[in-house]
This record gives sequence, C-alpha cells and structure tokens, in this order.
Amino acid sequence: MAQINPSLLSADFARLAEEAEAVRGADWLHVDVMDNHFVPNLTLGVPVVEALAKATDIPLDCHLMIEEPDRWAPAFVEAGAGSVTFHAEAAAAPVRLAREIRAKGARASLALRPATPIEPYEDLLPELDMVLIMTVEPGFGGQAFLDIMLPKIRRTRQLIERHGLPLWLQVDGGVSATTIERCAEAGADVFVAGSAVYGADDPAAAVGALRRQAEEAAARATGG
Repeated sequence: MAQINPSLLSADFARLAEEAEAVRGADWLHVDVMDNHFVPNLTLGVPVVEALAKATDIPLDCHLMIEEPDRWAPAFVEAGAGSVTFHAEAAAAPVRLAREIRAKGARASLALRPATPIEPYEDLLPELDMVLIMTVEPGFGGQAFLDIMLPKIRRTRQLIERHGLPLWLQVDGGVSATTIERCAEAGADVFVAGSAVYGADDPAAAVGALRRQAEEAAARATGG
C-alpha cells in the first residue's frame, strides 16, 4: 500500500500542531531537519520534534539533512521520532548508526542525494528499514522533480527485491499529482509531498487523492 508523508517544510511553522491535524489520515509526518551546513538552510531541531510528538498521534518521519548524524540521530528517536533518516554522504559509520536507531525503537533509513548511486550501499540494505531517494537536491522545498532519478528508483527497487527485503522505498522532492504516478511505477511506495498537500484547499483530501494515484499506478505497473 502506498504511504503519503506530508512534509512540514511546506507547513506554517507557527502552527505546527494545527498543520499536523490538517493532514489527518496521513501515514507519517515528514520532518525535515537542516543544519545550514550539510544543506544551505536551517529548520527545526530536537525540541520542536519532541513538542510535535506530544501534539499529534501521526508518527514522525525525521529526515536529517545534517552533518554528524552519528552524533545527533539518536536524540531524535528519544524525542519521539518513529523513523529517522540519515544521509549516506554524511554518516561516518552507517551500519552502526542504523543499528543504534533500531535498538532505540525507531525505523532506520538511508537517504541518497541525486548524484549518489545506490549500488555502493547494496550490502547495507539488510541493516535498514527504508531507503530514501532524493528527487531534488536537498535543502529547500518547492523544487521541480528530477525525472533523471526514475532509473535510480527502479534500480533500488530491483536491489531490494533481489535480496528479498521488506524495505520501504521513499521518494522526496517535487512529488505531486503530476509526478507521483511515475515514482510509483518505478517502484517507490512511500511519498513525501509538501506543497502538493499543504498548498491544497483541503490537505487531508489531497493526501487521499495522492495515495489513490500512487496505488493505481503501482497496480498498472505490476499488472495488478
């Protein structure tokens, strides 16, 4: 089943509890954590994640676009994140970090920037619960979807299936009603959507519509 994770990067930061309530029915809330070093932007950190976890029963999917995730990621699990994603380009010891995140009770996910291939990380897949393929350069919301990432999504899905792993495959960046079907056909099953949800008149309805689109596209792709 397709999962839709609205990105709070496109929400009103002054009303995060209300913005979480506005997407009731979402599978996860995607929380972008940026440190103005790994990416050229600065967003929220552990205290806000902790407050948000208390304000909503939708699980939090924290995407750490930060340097030194080995040092900081465990604190996000302790703050209430149900899934923590760290970047391959930033982690010093990704296997150890993934195991620590899982040991603390959260799902562990590895993110790849557009120029980073999946193949060097094939042996790490059994240590993970999800792989995130960035379909824009990380750092800012509202960017245009990069179609050149579709083959990488397909290759990642093939690796997951080759190893018989129950990994989720997430895409993040420019996901909307006009791009989500291509992502689903390529093998993605978790979709981060920012302005496509929070820019809609009815964000909760937008979540449902995107999920239906993705599931129908996936069914067509598999002959279901």
